[in-house]
Parts: sequence; C-alpha cells; structure tokens
Amino acid sequence: MTYLSRAVFAGASLLLLLSAMALIGFGVSDAIQSIRSPEQSGADAVLDVLGYVIVAIAVFDVAKYIFEDEVRRGNDKRSAAEARRSLTKFLSTIVIALFLEALVVVFKTARADVSQLIYPTALLLASVLVLVGLGAFQRFSATVEEKVGDDDEAEERKEKARRRSDA
Repeated sequence: MTYLSRAVFAGASLLLLLSAMALIGFGVSDAIQSIRSPEQSGADAVLDVLGYVIVAIAVFDVAKYIFEDEVRRGNDKRSAAEARRSLTKFLSTIVIALFLEALVVVFKTARADVSQLIYPTALLLASVLVLVGLGAFQRFSATVEEKVGDDDEAEERKEKARRRSDA
C-alpha cells in the first residue's frame, strides 16, 4: 500500500508540475496575442502574464510540497519542528502568491472599473487573514514544541538514571 500511495502522490505531483508549466505557456501565448491585437494595451497583457505566473508558482509549490513530503519522505517519522517548518514554508509561498495575485487584480480592476475594487480588496483581506493564521500557528506550535521537548528531555533523563541504577 505504501508503494501505491507513493505512486499516486508522484503522479499527482507530476500532473501539477505539468499544469504549472502549461499555465506559464498559456500566459506567454496570451501576452503575445494581446500585444499583437490593438484592443488590449501592453500593460494589460503584462498583468495577465503576471497573474498566470503567480498561479503557476503556487501550483508548482504545491507539487513540490507533495513530492517532498509524500513521495520522497514517505512514512518516515519526523519531528514536530520539522513538520512545522515544512508547513510554514508551504503556506508562506501560498500567502505570497495570494498577495501578488491580489495586487495584480487591484491594478487590473483599477484600470477597468474602480467600482469593482471590492473583490480585490476582499482577496487582500483574505490574504492578511491567512498570514495572521500562519503567525498564530507558528506561535502555538512553537509553544507546544517547547513543552513537548521539555517533557521528552525529562523522560530521557529518567531513562538514563534507571539504566545507571540497573548497572
């Protein structure tokens, strides 16, 4: 079952990687077509490409996260600190992508219809909430790690003392 699970995650990771590359290709293709057409300005084309690339980077990071944590590592046990660092790195990339995408949407919306700025603003607020949630996760998990680490060290000292007394 472990090999099947790893194969499924590897396939999903590869599919996401190919999708990210396709997004970049579509973005560049659309930009070239937009620059050639007189209806759209070059700035709009660049903003469209940025949107595609930002989403592609987020998708690529998800693929990388799945590959590293599920395929390469598999069932290896890892510490809470290692899991926290891995999740933090992953979420940080997603938060950065959210902020960048929100900025791109703000610029595009401001150029087209200012009355529609509520949606990009909501995306920015959602990004801030994810960032605050990540900060809370960091704080709470670090506190738990300290507590668990202290308990583990005390248990190790007791075990060493028992071994010495038995010898």
